[in-house]
Amino acid sequence: MSAGHETVERRKEEHLRVTAGGDVGSRVRPGWADIHLLHQAIPATDLAAIDVGTEFLGHRLRAPVVIAAMTGGHRAASEINGVLADAAERHGLAMGVGSQRAALLNPGLASTYAIARERAPGAYLIANVGAAQLVPQHDQPALGRDELRRVVAMISANALAIHLNYLEEAVQTEGGRAAGGLRAAMAEAVRAVSVPAIAKETGAGLSRGAALDLRDAGFRALDVGGLGGTSFAAVEARRAEMHGDGRGARLGEVYRDWGIPTAVSIVAARPTGLPVIATGGVRSGLDAAKAIALGASLVGVARPLLTAALAGGAAVDAWLDQFLEELRVGVFLSGGSCLADLRSVPRVIAGETRRWLEDLGYADPP
Repeated sequence: MSAGHETVERRKEEHLRVTAGGDVGSRVRPGWADIHLLHQAIPATDLAAIDVGTEFLGHRLRAPVVIAAMTGGHRAASEINGVLADAAERHGLAMGVGSQRAALLNPGLASTYAIARERAPGAYLIANVGAAQLVPQHDQPALGRDELRRVVAMISANALAIHLNYLEEAVQTEGGRAAGGLRAAMAEAVRAVSVPAIAKETGAGLSRGAALDLRDAGFRALDVGGLGGTSFAAVEARRAEMHGDGRGARLGEVYRDWGIPTAVSIVAARPTGLPVIATGGVRSGLDAAKAIALGASLVGVARPLLTAALAGGAAVDAWLDQFLEELRVGVFLSGGSCLADLRSVPRVIAGETRRWLEDLGYADPP
């Protein structure tokens, strides 16, 4: 194994360890506390009859949840991805895997991703590469069409996520900080694969301008990856401390709370007309109900499910069962009978989220 292979594999293992056990949350909230759904004292149907199923890019899901991209590319990841894939299959959810660059560098790691399809033959699986790898970085050439297709084939993916993580790259000791020609490279990557491409931010959110640019590049869905959940600047700050990198440790603390909150990012992305995935600080089914009422199609959950997966499949099932019950109650108390009804329920937006929307000129969608 080359030094480059070892560096990527070690970094992925460190990411998992720091994210699961460190103080790496954003200190800025995602905005859910500012969103209020109007209570309906007379429900429309029985709670048990509430249907939270939905369609996403032509695929039927039993609930509007993506087990968000977390891991892969190191030996411990195989078991975690297997546990999460089992849950995706049982509950009828979508699932993303972590960045697959490690398996392109070292094909022996492909099994840590491929286990997702082995364990979830019917799930909607999302492959994953970094946008930074679509342009040359340091001595690393850009990923080509063949490599992108290998990433999709590795897990027999239904879609390809191209993740935008330039905040993380700016802090990361080994980060790829070149971005020249990125827009054209992303558009070419979208054309290179036969499955839908999803643009995925990773903790800093999407502005309206960025969302429209991504739509124009050919992406079929947007994962807003907003501020309010795990801060990857904080993750990289912890890693930088481990490796004696004072620059990265300082930058990660300074930029720990950089970005656009998730609730604001949903409203920003709504005018694109694309399906929106709300990832970033979704911690309850009520958070999910509020995200969908704002215009999201799905919600992505990462760190809580990672923590549960480390305890085993039963813990993941228990967490998801509670989350989905909370979501059904949100529909029930808002006067709906199915998930789609949340998109038209009356709502009030208050506090910091209202100020964000007003200052940016983002009208709350009807």
